Amino acid sequence: MHALEKTLARASGKTQVSAGEIILAEVDLAEVNDLYLQVVKSFRELGGEKVRHPEKTSFVFDHYSPAPTIKAADNHKKMREFCAGQGIPHLFDIGEGVCHQVLTESGMVGPGTIVVETDSHTTTMGALGAFGTGVGATDMATILITGKLWFKVPRVMNIVFEGTPPKGVMAKDMILHAIGDLRQDAAIYKAVEFSGGTVREMAQEERFVLCNMAVEMGAKAAYIAPDGTTLEYLSRYGWKGGEISLTDPGYEYDSVVRYDVSSLTPRVALPGSVDAVSAIPGEKIPVDQVFLGTCTGGRLNDIRTAAEILAGKRVAPGTRFVVIPASRRIFQDALLAGYIETLVNAGAVLSTPGCGPCLGAHEGILAPGETCVTTSSRNFPGRMGSTEADIYIASPATAAATALMGRLCGADSL
Repeated sequence: MHALEKTLARASGKTQVSAGEIILAEVDLAEVNDLYLQVVKSFRELGGEKVRHPEKTSFVFDHYSPAPTIKAADNHKKMREFCAGQGIPHLFDIGEGVCHQVLTESGMVGPGTIVVETDSHTTTMGALGAFGTGVGATDMATILITGKLWFKVPRVMNIVFEGTPPKGVMAKDMILHAIGDLRQDAAIYKAVEFSGGTVREMAQEERFVLCNMAVEMGAKAAYIAPDGTTLEYLSRYGWKGGEISLTDPGYEYDSVVRYDVSSLTPRVALPGSVDAVSAIPGEKIPVDQVFLGTCTGGRLNDIRTAAEILAGKRVAPGTRFVVIPASRRIFQDALLAGYIETLVNAGAVLSTPGCGPCLGAHEGILAPGETCVTTSSRNFPGRMGSTEADIYIASPATAAATALMGRLCGADSL
Protein backbone atom coordinates (compact mmCIF):
# COMPACT_ATOMS: atom_id res chain seq x y z
CA MET A 1 0.00 0.00 0.00
CA HIS A 2 0.95 3.61 -0.42
CA ALA A 3 1.64 5.56 2.78
CA LEU A 4 -1.53 7.60 2.22
CA GLU A 5 -3.55 4.39 1.89
CA LYS A 6 -2.09 3.21 5.18
CA THR A 7 -3.18 6.48 6.78
CA LEU A 8 -6.72 6.06 5.49
CA ALA A 9 -6.78 2.41 6.53
CA ARG A 10 -5.72 3.24 10.09
CA ALA A 11 -8.31 5.98 10.40
CA SER A 12 -11.09 3.73 9.12
CA GLY A 13 -10.21 0.74 11.29
CA LYS A 14 -9.12 -1.39 8.36
CA THR A 15 -5.94 -3.34 7.71
CA GLN A 16 -5.98 -2.50 4.02
CA VAL A 17 -7.71 -0.15 1.58
CA SER A 18 -7.38 0.22 -2.18
CA ALA A 19 -7.93 2.97 -4.76
CA GLY A 20 -11.59 3.64 -5.47
CA GLU A 21 -12.82 2.25 -2.16
CA ILE A 22 -15.23 4.39 -0.11
CA ILE A 23 -14.35 4.52 3.58
CA LEU A 24 -15.52 6.31 6.72
CA ALA A 25 -12.49 7.67 8.56
CA GLU A 26 -11.73 9.47 11.79
CA VAL A 27 -10.38 12.98 11.20
CA ASP A 28 -7.34 13.96 13.28
CA LEU A 29 -7.67 17.72 12.80
CA ALA A 30 -10.50 19.82 11.38
CA GLU A 31 -10.00 23.51 10.55
CA VAL A 32 -12.53 26.20 9.68
CA ASN A 33 -11.39 29.50 8.22
CA ASP A 34 -13.22 32.79 8.41
CA LEU A 35 -14.80 32.44 4.96
CA TYR A 36 -17.04 29.72 6.38
CA LEU A 37 -19.49 30.92 8.99
CA GLN A 38 -21.81 28.61 7.05
CA VAL A 39 -20.11 25.72 8.87
CA VAL A 40 -21.60 26.95 12.14
CA LYS A 41 -24.99 27.41 10.50
CA SER A 42 -24.88 23.96 8.91
CA PHE A 43 -23.79 22.43 12.24
CA ARG A 44 -27.00 23.71 13.81
CA GLU A 45 -29.18 22.90 10.79
CA LEU A 46 -27.97 19.28 10.97
CA GLY A 47 -28.97 19.10 14.63
CA GLY A 48 -25.52 19.57 16.08
CA GLU A 49 -25.40 20.51 19.75
CA LYS A 50 -21.88 19.64 20.87
CA VAL A 51 -18.71 19.38 18.79
CA ARG A 52 -17.57 15.76 19.01
CA HIS A 53 -13.86 16.50 19.42
CA PRO A 54 -13.22 20.15 20.33
CA GLU A 55 -9.54 19.36 20.93
CA LYS A 56 -9.26 18.23 17.29
CA THR A 57 -11.01 21.34 15.95
CA SER A 58 -9.50 24.70 15.05
CA PHE A 59 -10.68 28.02 13.66
CA VAL A 60 -8.30 30.36 11.84
CA PHE A 61 -9.09 33.95 10.89
CA ASP A 62 -6.90 34.51 7.84
CA HIS A 63 -8.87 35.51 4.74
CA TYR A 64 -10.33 38.66 6.32
CA SER A 65 -7.65 39.51 8.86
CA PRO A 66 -8.12 42.06 10.27
CA ALA A 67 -11.79 42.39 9.32
CA PRO A 68 -12.15 44.78 6.32
CA THR A 69 -15.96 45.02 6.49
CA ILE A 70 -18.73 45.05 9.08
CA LYS A 71 -19.94 41.68 7.75
CA ALA A 72 -16.49 40.12 8.17
CA ALA A 73 -16.24 41.53 11.68
CA ASP A 74 -19.63 40.05 12.56
CA ASN A 75 -18.58 36.66 11.16
CA HIS A 76 -15.48 36.76 13.37
CA LYS A 77 -17.60 37.66 16.38
CA LYS A 78 -19.98 34.75 15.82
CA MET A 79 -17.12 32.31 15.31
CA ARG A 80 -15.41 33.46 18.52
CA GLU A 81 -18.69 32.91 20.36
CA PHE A 82 -19.05 29.43 18.85
CA CYS A 83 -15.52 28.44 19.89
CA ALA A 84 -16.08 29.73 23.42
CA GLY A 85 -19.42 27.94 23.73
CA GLN A 86 -18.06 24.65 22.37
CA GLY A 87 -14.83 24.69 24.36
CA ILE A 88 -12.68 24.75 21.21
CA PRO A 89 -9.16 25.66 22.41
CA HIS A 90 -7.54 26.22 19.04
CA LEU A 91 -8.79 29.62 17.88
CA PHE A 92 -6.14 31.43 15.84
CA ASP A 93 -7.43 34.99 15.76
CA ILE A 94 -6.46 37.85 13.45
CA GLY A 95 -2.77 38.24 12.78
CA GLU A 96 -1.76 34.63 13.46
CA GLY A 97 -1.45 33.90 9.76
CA VAL A 98 -2.68 31.71 6.92
CA CYS A 99 -4.44 28.55 8.10
CA HIS A 100 -2.11 26.13 6.28
CA GLN A 101 1.03 27.70 7.71
CA VAL A 102 -0.45 28.18 11.18
CA LEU A 103 -1.40 24.50 11.38
CA THR A 104 2.05 23.31 10.28
CA GLU A 105 3.44 25.33 13.20
CA SER A 106 0.80 24.11 15.67
CA GLY A 107 2.35 20.75 16.54
CA MET A 108 -0.95 19.08 15.62
CA VAL A 109 -0.04 17.92 12.10
CA GLY A 110 2.47 15.25 11.18
CA PRO A 111 3.01 12.01 9.24
CA GLY A 112 -0.03 9.75 9.12
CA THR A 113 -2.57 12.33 10.26
CA ILE A 114 -5.76 13.22 8.41
CA VAL A 115 -6.30 16.97 8.19
CA VAL A 116 -9.47 18.44 6.70
CA GLU A 117 -9.94 22.18 6.20
CA THR A 118 -12.45 24.46 4.53
CA ASP A 119 -9.81 25.41 1.98
CA SER A 120 -8.66 23.60 -1.13
CA HIS A 121 -4.95 24.24 -0.50
CA THR A 122 -4.98 21.83 2.45
CA THR A 123 -2.96 19.59 0.15
CA THR A 124 -0.05 21.59 1.64
CA MET A 125 -0.09 19.18 4.59
CA GLY A 126 1.22 16.40 2.38
CA ALA A 127 4.68 17.92 2.73
CA LEU A 128 4.59 16.68 6.33
CA GLY A 129 3.46 13.20 5.31
CA ALA A 130 -0.17 13.91 6.21
CA PHE A 131 -3.34 13.30 4.21
CA GLY A 132 -4.67 16.85 3.82
CA THR A 133 -7.73 17.81 1.84
CA GLY A 134 -10.34 20.56 1.60
CA VAL A 135 -14.13 20.32 1.97
CA GLY A 136 -17.20 22.54 1.99
CA ALA A 137 -19.40 23.69 4.85
CA THR A 138 -21.75 20.69 5.06
CA ASP A 139 -18.95 18.13 5.11
CA MET A 140 -17.12 20.14 7.76
CA ALA A 141 -20.27 20.38 9.88
CA THR A 142 -20.55 16.59 9.63
CA ILE A 143 -16.99 16.25 10.95
CA LEU A 144 -17.76 18.58 13.86
CA ILE A 145 -20.80 16.48 14.78
CA THR A 146 -19.39 12.97 14.25
CA GLY A 147 -15.60 13.33 14.13
CA LYS A 148 -15.64 11.38 10.85
CA LEU A 149 -16.00 11.87 7.12
CA TRP A 150 -16.26 9.62 4.08
CA PHE A 151 -13.38 9.46 1.63
CA LYS A 152 -12.84 7.79 -1.69
CA VAL A 153 -9.33 6.33 -1.62
CA PRO A 154 -7.47 8.16 -4.40
CA ARG A 155 -5.16 6.73 -7.00
CA VAL A 156 -1.62 8.07 -6.64
CA MET A 157 0.51 9.64 -9.35
CA ASN A 158 4.21 10.27 -8.79
CA ILE A 159 5.98 13.40 -10.05
CA VAL A 160 9.74 12.93 -9.91
CA PHE A 161 12.08 15.94 -9.96
CA GLU A 162 15.76 15.36 -10.59
CA GLY A 163 18.71 17.70 -11.08
CA THR A 164 19.99 20.90 -9.48
CA PRO A 165 17.84 23.99 -10.14
CA PRO A 166 19.79 26.85 -11.77
CA LYS A 167 20.14 30.32 -10.25
CA GLY A 168 16.80 32.08 -9.78
CA VAL A 169 14.74 28.87 -10.01
CA MET A 170 12.65 27.83 -7.01
CA ALA A 171 10.03 25.20 -6.16
CA LYS A 172 7.35 27.51 -7.55
CA ASP A 173 8.99 27.42 -10.98
CA MET A 174 9.15 23.63 -10.83
CA ILE A 175 5.50 23.13 -9.94
CA LEU A 176 4.35 25.74 -12.47
CA HIS A 177 6.35 23.89 -15.13
CA ALA A 178 4.63 20.63 -14.17
CA ILE A 179 1.16 22.20 -14.12
CA GLY A 180 1.78 23.80 -17.50
CA ASP A 181 2.83 20.46 -18.91
CA LEU A 182 0.17 18.27 -17.28
CA ARG A 183 -2.68 20.84 -17.16
CA GLN A 184 -5.35 21.53 -14.55
CA ASP A 185 -7.21 18.23 -14.88
CA ALA A 186 -4.22 15.88 -14.67
CA ALA A 187 -4.85 14.73 -11.10
CA ILE A 188 -8.59 15.03 -10.53
CA TYR A 189 -9.41 12.97 -7.42
CA LYS A 190 -5.91 11.60 -7.32
CA ALA A 191 -3.14 12.06 -4.80
CA VAL A 192 0.12 13.47 -6.12
CA GLU A 193 3.40 12.33 -4.61
CA PHE A 194 6.52 14.42 -5.20
CA SER A 195 9.82 12.59 -5.11
CA GLY A 196 13.32 12.51 -6.57
CA GLY A 197 16.72 13.89 -5.68
CA THR A 198 15.67 17.52 -6.16
CA VAL A 199 12.86 17.17 -3.63
CA ARG A 200 15.13 15.44 -1.11
CA GLU A 201 17.53 18.41 -1.27
CA MET A 202 14.75 20.96 -0.79
CA ALA A 203 14.16 22.95 2.37
CA GLN A 204 10.88 22.09 4.07
CA GLU A 205 9.43 25.49 3.11
CA GLU A 206 9.97 24.72 -0.57
CA ARG A 207 8.34 21.29 -0.22
CA PHE A 208 5.18 22.98 1.05
CA VAL A 209 4.98 24.88 -2.24
CA LEU A 210 4.90 21.69 -4.32
CA CYS A 211 2.14 20.10 -2.24
CA ASN A 212 0.16 23.35 -2.00
CA MET A 213 -0.01 23.75 -5.78
CA ALA A 214 -0.93 20.10 -6.39
CA VAL A 215 -4.56 21.12 -6.06
CA GLU A 216 -4.11 23.34 -9.13
CA MET A 217 -3.88 20.15 -11.21
CA GLY A 218 -6.98 18.77 -9.49
CA ALA A 219 -5.37 16.72 -6.72
CA LYS A 220 -7.38 15.54 -3.73
CA ALA A 221 -4.22 15.22 -1.64
CA ALA A 222 -0.45 15.46 -1.98
CA TYR A 223 2.48 13.69 -0.37
CA ILE A 224 6.22 13.83 0.19
CA ALA A 225 7.76 10.94 2.12
CA PRO A 226 8.96 12.20 5.52
CA ASP A 227 12.72 12.29 6.08
CA GLY A 228 15.21 14.05 8.32
CA THR A 229 14.26 17.46 6.95
CA THR A 230 10.61 16.79 7.78
CA LEU A 231 11.36 15.56 11.29
CA GLU A 232 13.64 18.51 12.05
CA TYR A 233 10.83 20.90 11.05
CA LEU A 234 8.26 18.99 13.10
CA SER A 235 10.46 18.89 16.20
CA ARG A 236 10.86 22.65 15.97
CA TYR A 237 7.11 23.01 16.54
CA GLY A 238 6.55 20.32 19.14
CA TRP A 239 5.21 17.41 17.08
CA LYS A 240 5.21 14.27 19.23
CA GLY A 241 3.92 11.74 16.71
CA GLY A 242 4.75 8.07 16.65
CA GLU A 243 5.87 5.59 14.04
CA ILE A 244 5.98 6.76 10.43
CA SER A 245 4.39 4.54 7.78
CA LEU A 246 6.10 4.57 4.40
CA THR A 247 4.99 3.33 1.01
CA ASP A 248 5.59 -0.39 0.43
CA PRO A 249 8.44 -1.32 -1.94
CA GLY A 250 7.12 -2.13 -5.38
CA TYR A 251 3.96 -0.06 -5.03
CA GLU A 252 2.49 0.56 -8.48
CA TYR A 253 1.64 4.20 -9.10
CA ASP A 254 -1.22 5.20 -11.35
CA SER A 255 1.37 7.10 -13.40
CA VAL A 256 4.92 8.41 -13.08
CA VAL A 257 6.09 11.71 -14.61
CA ARG A 258 9.75 12.76 -14.55
CA TYR A 259 11.35 16.17 -14.92
CA ASP A 260 15.00 17.18 -15.04
CA VAL A 261 15.18 20.73 -13.65
CA SER A 262 18.87 21.25 -14.39
CA SER A 263 18.14 23.56 -17.32
CA LEU A 264 14.80 24.95 -16.13
CA THR A 265 14.40 28.73 -16.34
CA PRO A 266 12.05 30.87 -14.22
CA ARG A 267 8.41 30.27 -15.08
CA VAL A 268 5.22 32.34 -14.88
CA ALA A 269 1.56 31.50 -15.24
CA LEU A 270 0.15 33.97 -17.73
CA PRO A 271 -2.96 36.01 -16.85
CA GLY A 272 -6.20 34.06 -16.76
CA SER A 273 -5.11 30.49 -16.03
CA VAL A 274 -2.66 28.74 -13.75
CA ASP A 275 -1.78 26.19 -16.42
CA ALA A 276 -0.98 28.79 -19.11
CA VAL A 277 2.68 28.54 -18.14
CA SER A 278 5.68 29.88 -20.04
CA ALA A 279 9.21 31.10 -19.62
CA ILE A 280 9.29 34.79 -18.73
CA PRO A 281 8.19 36.69 -21.86
CA GLY A 282 10.94 38.54 -23.66
CA GLU A 283 9.03 41.79 -24.08
CA LYS A 284 9.14 44.42 -21.34
CA ILE A 285 5.91 44.13 -19.33
CA PRO A 286 5.50 47.02 -16.85
CA VAL A 287 4.16 45.90 -13.47
CA ASP A 288 2.04 48.04 -11.13
CA GLN A 289 2.10 45.76 -8.10
CA VAL A 290 4.14 42.84 -6.83
CA PHE A 291 2.75 40.70 -4.03
CA LEU A 292 4.99 38.45 -1.93
CA GLY A 293 2.97 36.32 0.47
CA THR A 294 0.21 33.73 0.99
CA CYS A 295 0.40 30.00 1.81
CA THR A 296 2.38 29.57 -1.41
CA GLY A 297 4.98 32.31 -1.09
CA GLY A 298 5.09 34.00 2.30
CA ARG A 299 7.44 31.77 4.29
CA LEU A 300 10.78 32.74 5.77
CA ASN A 301 12.88 31.52 2.85
CA ASP A 302 10.64 33.48 0.46
CA ILE A 303 11.11 36.68 2.47
CA ARG A 304 14.84 36.01 2.76
CA THR A 305 15.11 35.50 -1.01
CA ALA A 306 13.42 38.86 -1.63
CA ALA A 307 15.59 40.62 0.96
CA GLU A 308 18.78 39.27 -0.62
CA ILE A 309 17.73 40.55 -4.05
CA LEU A 310 16.65 43.98 -2.79
CA ALA A 311 19.38 44.58 -0.19
CA GLY A 312 20.77 48.11 -0.60
CA LYS A 313 18.44 48.80 -3.56
CA ARG A 314 15.02 50.37 -4.09
CA VAL A 315 11.74 49.13 -5.51
CA ALA A 316 11.24 50.63 -8.97
CA PRO A 317 9.28 53.92 -9.13
CA GLY A 318 5.66 53.29 -10.03
CA THR A 319 5.67 49.72 -8.69
CA ARG A 320 4.09 48.79 -5.36
CA PHE A 321 5.70 45.91 -3.48
CA VAL A 322 3.33 44.38 -0.91
CA VAL A 323 4.86 41.84 1.49
CA ILE A 324 2.70 39.76 3.84
CA PRO A 325 4.33 37.02 5.97
CA ALA A 326 2.39 33.75 6.09
CA SER A 327 2.33 33.70 9.89
CA ARG A 328 3.15 35.73 12.97
CA ARG A 329 6.08 33.44 13.72
CA ILE A 330 7.49 33.96 10.26
CA PHE A 331 7.06 37.73 10.66
CA GLN A 332 8.94 37.60 13.97
CA ASP A 333 11.72 35.43 12.54
CA ALA A 334 12.08 37.75 9.55
CA LEU A 335 12.28 40.74 11.90
CA LEU A 336 15.00 39.11 13.99
CA ALA A 337 16.98 38.20 10.87
CA GLY A 338 16.79 41.77 9.54
CA TYR A 339 14.87 40.84 6.40
CA ILE A 340 11.94 43.10 7.20
CA GLU A 341 14.18 46.11 7.75
CA THR A 342 15.90 45.40 4.43
CA LEU A 343 12.61 45.20 2.56
CA VAL A 344 11.12 48.29 4.22
CA ASN A 345 14.28 50.24 3.43
CA ALA A 346 13.88 49.10 -0.17
CA GLY A 347 10.35 50.52 -0.28
CA ALA A 348 8.23 47.45 0.41
CA VAL A 349 4.88 47.76 2.19
CA LEU A 350 4.23 45.28 5.02
CA SER A 351 0.81 44.08 6.12
CA THR A 352 -0.82 41.76 8.67
CA PRO A 353 0.01 38.04 8.39
CA GLY A 354 -2.82 36.36 6.54
CA CYS A 355 -4.11 35.82 3.01
CA GLY A 356 -4.14 39.52 2.12
CA PRO A 357 -5.09 40.36 -1.48
CA CYS A 358 -4.84 36.74 -2.66
CA LEU A 359 -8.64 36.42 -2.73
CA GLY A 360 -9.34 40.01 -3.75
CA ALA A 361 -10.76 41.11 -0.40
CA HIS A 362 -8.32 43.68 1.00
CA GLU A 363 -4.70 44.75 1.65
CA GLY A 364 -3.72 45.31 -1.96
CA ILE A 365 -6.52 44.57 -4.43
CA LEU A 366 -6.09 45.57 -8.06
CA ALA A 367 -7.73 48.28 -10.17
CA PRO A 368 -8.89 47.85 -13.78
CA GLY A 369 -6.00 47.85 -16.21
CA GLU A 370 -3.32 47.09 -13.61
CA THR A 371 -0.73 44.34 -13.86
CA CYS A 372 0.39 42.31 -10.85
CA VAL A 373 3.07 39.68 -10.30
CA THR A 374 2.17 37.50 -7.31
CA THR A 375 3.59 34.52 -5.45
CA SER A 376 0.07 33.26 -4.73
CA SER A 377 -1.55 30.26 -6.37
CA ARG A 378 -4.37 31.44 -8.67
CA ASN A 379 -4.77 34.08 -11.34
CA PHE A 380 -8.20 33.76 -12.89
CA PRO A 381 -9.88 37.09 -13.79
CA GLY A 382 -11.02 38.93 -10.66
CA ARG A 383 -9.00 36.81 -8.27
CA MET A 384 -7.18 39.80 -6.78
CA GLY A 385 -9.69 42.56 -7.50
CA SER A 386 -10.81 43.86 -10.87
CA THR A 387 -11.64 41.37 -13.60
CA GLU A 388 -9.79 43.75 -15.91
CA ALA A 389 -6.46 43.35 -14.10
CA ASP A 390 -3.70 41.04 -15.36
CA ILE A 391 -2.19 38.61 -12.84
CA TYR A 392 1.07 36.70 -13.38
CA ILE A 393 1.95 33.91 -10.93
CA ALA A 394 5.65 33.63 -10.19
CA SER A 395 8.25 32.54 -7.66
CA PRO A 396 9.48 34.81 -4.82
CA ALA A 397 12.77 35.30 -6.68
CA THR A 398 10.97 36.44 -9.82
CA ALA A 399 8.63 38.63 -7.77
CA ALA A 400 11.52 40.39 -6.03
CA ALA A 401 13.43 40.89 -9.29
CA THR A 402 10.28 42.31 -10.86
CA ALA A 403 9.77 44.72 -7.95
CA LEU A 404 13.35 45.90 -8.38
CA MET A 405 13.12 46.43 -12.12
CA GLY A 406 9.49 47.54 -12.38
CA ARG A 407 8.89 45.03 -15.16
CA LEU A 408 8.40 41.28 -15.32
CA CYS A 409 11.81 39.61 -15.12
CA GLY A 410 13.52 36.67 -13.45
CA ALA A 411 16.27 36.78 -10.85
CA ASP A 412 18.48 34.92 -13.32
CA SER A 413 18.64 38.10 -15.40
CA LEU A 414 19.95 40.36 -12.63
